[in-house]
Amino acid sequence: MVQIGYTMMTEQAGPRALVSDLVAAERAGFDFSVTSDHYFPWLESQGHASYAWSVLGAAAQATTRIPLMTYVTCPTVRYHPVVVAQKAATMQLLSQGRFRLGLGSGENLNEHVVGAGWPSPQVRLEMLDEAVDVIRALFEGGNVNHQGAFFDVANARLWDLPDELPPIGIAVSGERSCAIAGRSADLVIATEPKSELLDAFDRHGGGGKPRVGQLPVCYDTDRDAAIARAHDQFRWFGGGWPVNAELPGPSGFEGATRYVTPQDVAKAIPCGDDVTAFVDAVRPFVEAGFTEVALVQIGGEHQLPFIHWAETKLMPALREL
Repeated sequence: MVQIGYTMMTEQAGPRALVSDLVAAERAGFDFSVTSDHYFPWLESQGHASYAWSVLGAAAQATTRIPLMTYVTCPTVRYHPVVVAQKAATMQLLSQGRFRLGLGSGENLNEHVVGAGWPSPQVRLEMLDEAVDVIRALFEGGNVNHQGAFFDVANARLWDLPDELPPIGIAVSGERSCAIAGRSADLVIATEPKSELLDAFDRHGGGGKPRVGQLPVCYDTDRDAAIARAHDQFRWFGGGWPVNAELPGPSGFEGATRYVTPQDVAKAIPCGDDVTAFVDAVRPFVEAGFTEVALVQIGGEHQLPFIHWAETKLMPALREL
């Protein structure tokens, strides 16, 4: 049975709302949760970008059961991998073993803020590969010294390590990232229901490991209102990661999506309150082999109605997949 997750999307709600909505999602029976880690929203209409790790710390104290996960953190430009390792170990302790560290090669949207430039896709993956090695070394305990192609570590050590280390997930979009994930990750992350990504992950050593997908949805009893909201706040999604990873700010996404129509969005994102349409959107992930699917309800002020509807209507139907 596929597990159904809830997304704390930091780009569309403030930190207190994110935590209170997660409390409601836990109460409603969602199986797990994921949290975006952004410095900028995709579009100005989303209007938020709080610090994900503070939100996660608060969420760990406000909840008791639901697993937590970054989806995803880039450990290469805005954050040094030694800092990511410290944050992940701390989160695992605060959540009492409910945290998973999701990592990816990042987006210019969030990483440009430190003024270090934005590497090519190949270099970004090489940086991610080395960063994971650094994080793993720190998770093993003791002092770590490292001089690599991209990162230097001088006598670093994690003084507060959990007995059960947080599993590491790696986001994939092609053969090279699948090779890194298959070799170094405890689980794989993807935002598209492509079985070829999971096959590549398996070929490189990922067989039998969890695979986590994510799907944007827009629940509303008024389907036209749902389509309008999805177009206003989520039309960036159709660009695909080769484009989304490169644009430097919301204005870039505004320009890149100026010809995307509400009808285009409605074809890609289930909108309204037709349970069958939402189930049909999740089904490709299940058929591709994903074991977990996190739903993103579009609209920060529309979380509680969605959570109630998901508890009473949607999740019972998804349990049958």
